[in-house]
Amino acid sequence: MAKISCVDLFCGAGGLTHGFVLEGLPVVAGIDMDPACRFPYETNNQARFIERDISTVTKEELTSLFGDADVRILAGCAPCQPFSTYAHRYSLDGNGKWGLLYEFARLAEAANPDIITMENVPTVAKHVVFHDFVDTLRRLNYHVWYGVVNSSLYGVPQARRRMVLLASKLGKIEIIPPTHDKPRTVREAIGSLSPLKAGESASRDKLHVSSSLSEKNLQRIRVSMPGGTWRDWPKHLVANCHRESSGQTYPSVYGRMEWDKPAPTMTTQCFGFGNGRFGHPEQDRAISLREAAILQSFPHNYAFIPEGSKVHLKVLGRLIGNAVPVDLGRAIARSINCHLATQ
Repeated sequence: MAKISCVDLFCGAGGLTHGFVLEGLPVVAGIDMDPACRFPYETNNQARFIERDISTVTKEELTSLFGDADVRILAGCAPCQPFSTYAHRYSLDGNGKWGLLYEFARLAEAANPDIITMENVPTVAKHVVFHDFVDTLRRLNYHVWYGVVNSSLYGVPQARRRMVLLASKLGKIEIIPPTHDKPRTVREAIGSLSPLKAGESASRDKLHVSSSLSEKNLQRIRVSMPGGTWRDWPKHLVANCHRESSGQTYPSVYGRMEWDKPAPTMTTQCFGFGNGRFGHPEQDRAISLREAAILQSFPHNYAFIPEGSKVHLKVLGRLIGNAVPVDLGRAIARSINCHLATQ
């Protein structure tokens, strides 16, 4: 039986890695420069976390991580903020994150893995750096497939469209067909969790904690309907910025989720009622960190901080929102397994 070894670049808290592990693809190491990722990555995945900027990783270091594997897989999700729809409206000259895909390509060329996969926002395809990345892989004789994937059709209870790339030196490769006929809903994902008040945390799970709300925001969420917008509120509750003509085009903030639909896309600010449609469908609060993690298809018991540690909403919101949904990671891993089985 062939020995397989995976390395996960920009591994974050381990969403992609965990999907690989659950599908039987062994991951030996994850590389990321965020120290907050170490605990969740190593605790849940039995893989080594390397705190590094990938621009400093050498060919020799990466090759040594793969060891004597027969099949070497290089995976990664370069930080997507430079390629997002929001960022695309602005000049990003001088933003160092643009170079991360070039660093990914450098390591791919240096280590010459058998299979490469990348996940990012759909709008990455609008940028020259993505097409340079694809051209590099093809020049290196990889068979390349890429396309926009609806994560909800692979079990993620969330409206999250992502660009997925798969490349192989062994032959043609592509993502597997959808695994779900219909999306999982918010109710199916988080409907059984214990109720909370705004600012409260569950005694048995410190990650099941919701951010506090000001008195005005409590009034706002009480008059918010699932799937509605701030346009439904009484005029005295509408924020000044939304009364101006420039604010009329932002209806999807201060909203509640709907029980029987997928959640909206989780972001790094998913714990805040005013940051998107992140209000709980019926409780007067924003979703908790645990609920956000579950909507990212992390297992209910995925540990993000050591027991007894203080919960920092912004830090954990960043880890959860930036993660590759675990079930999308599983779909990518299954695609690789199906590909290997035909070789």
